[in-house]
Amino acid sequence: MKNKTLKIRAFHINEIELGQNFNLTTDCLSISDQISFDSEIFDNVFIQIIKPHQHDIETNTIMDIIPISTKVLGHIGEGLTHTLTGVFVLLTGRIKNGEQLHEFGSSEGILSQQLKLNKPGTPGENDLLIHIDCMMQENLVLDRVTCNEAFQLADQYIQKIREKMKLLEASSATETHLYEHKTQPDKPNVILVKQLPAQGAMYDAMLFSDEPSGFSGGQSIIDLHSMPVYLTVNEYRDGAIRALS
Repeated sequence: MKNKTLKIRAFHINEIELGQNFNLTTDCLSISDQISFDSEIFDNVFIQIIKPHQHDIETNTIMDIIPISTKVLGHIGEGLTHTLTGVFVLLTGRIKNGEQLHEFGSSEGILSQQLKLNKPGTPGENDLLIHIDCMMQENLVLDRVTCNEAFQLADQYIQKIREKMKLLEASSATETHLYEHKTQPDKPNVILVKQLPAQGAMYDAMLFSDEPSGFSGGQSIIDLHSMPVYLTVNEYRDGAIRALS
């Protein structure tokens, strides 16, 4: 890839409102408290907002912390990306019979004791959380397919936010970063080797989803048999890898 540039515009969110529709203004995000789901798979799905410093609540096992970004122009690794700061999606889940989704980590319990803030890949102490809690039907077995249903549902919900983000004006961005893909023949090549989780049938990662850090359209590292994959720096930077954990 030569002469490709990636521009990332960040928009900081200070407030989230829970209502009936999705809307996005300069620093306020409105989200729906309703989510459509397949009743043969999900018994119920709950949406709530967790505000900063209000983490002393009980949650089901933490399946993922998901940043909210979208492609406005181009594909992953080039073009224009809009991303929200100050807010993440927290995905949790269990089966109706009480069995927790995701067998690794056993991260159910009091959120403040299970979630380490201000770490790479985790929210900051002042960030808002959109909590999506999935309760799966009792007749389902705890396997990769069941967990992927929850990831897919969360991605569909987030996509409604992404569609609003695509319409944001450049003038309202709080940060803008431009990353040029350069090759310098007289400089040494630098390679980052990143080992992705792909253990058994429960520890997965998606590559090159339709949206940055998305799920839909992605390729499972398990289905790739954990074979090496070449990524450019900008593809990595733009969310080409989505670890499902």
